[in-house]
Amino acid sequence: MGNSQVIGIDLGGTAIKLGRFSQDGSCLQSLTVATPQPATPEAVLAVIVDAIAQIDPDNQTMAIGVGTPGPADATGRIAQIAINLPGWQNIPLADWLETKTNKPTIIENDANCAGVAEAWLGAGRQFRNFMMLTLGTGVGGAIILNGKLFVGHQGAAGELGLITLQSDGPMCKSGNQGSLEQYTSIKAIRRLTGKEPVELGMLAQAGDVNALKFWQEYGRYLGIGLTSLIYVLTPEAIVIGGGVSASFEFFVPSIKAEIEHRVMPTSRAGLQILPAQLGNAAGMVGAAKLAWQRTGINAQ
Repeated sequence: MGNSQVIGIDLGGTAIKLGRFSQDGSCLQSLTVATPQPATPEAVLAVIVDAIAQIDPDNQTMAIGVGTPGPADATGRIAQIAINLPGWQNIPLADWLETKTNKPTIIENDANCAGVAEAWLGAGRQFRNFMMLTLGTGVGGAIILNGKLFVGHQGAAGELGLITLQSDGPMCKSGNQGSLEQYTSIKAIRRLTGKEPVELGMLAQAGDVNALKFWQEYGRYLGIGLTSLIYVLTPEAIVIGGGVSASFEFFVPSIKAEIEHRVMPTSRAGLQILPAQLGNAAGMVGAAKLAWQRTGINAQ
């Protein structure tokens, strides 16, 4: 089985990324296609099936993993909700793909996929217990306990961006108010500053005082949110990924300051706060790793 391969797919609101992977995590071929608009389940399925045929024309792959923007069920079969995709409620995506491709398929939340990827090949490699926060359009999370992804009772654990930060803050799509996501997502940054995170990163790089001040405040919010999570999980490390993590250097000092100030030393002994290493590929890589687990063949 040395040359067996799987497909990892990262389904996002604007793009669908696919990769064909060998067991050591090497990406042999990748493809990015636009997410159909409107992104109804049927339209997305058709685009994915077509893209799979392009990336695996000789039908060499054994299994498929898919990361979706929202919780999957505990069995990895059903996309329960997909945030920002219309009409996605309890969609049996694994069954649909298996019917179309004849390959065993597993579904998982996209941030969980990113956490699995960082645990396998990235910033989480040396830790048995860590959590990952993905700072993107929304804020997702993943919890790795004893080297395994923790998905909780019905599969939806690790929604770290939805914890409460300000009880009467802005409404969140989840139904919560003032969630961490409402202060730290790309959408939140736009709302708070009228600017894109990339622009604020470039301004900070150039020494712009207001941008530096913004990132300091941003790190403060993140640090306060992480405090609650650290008290519950006492991880060895927190890995920060997603698009906003490009500005990690500007907000990590204030994250650390908040945590040192708010968390008892016994709950944060040796805690490391690290940038993710796999960038945009993390969702695909983690989905591929889960596909290996689904086939019962261990990735290396």
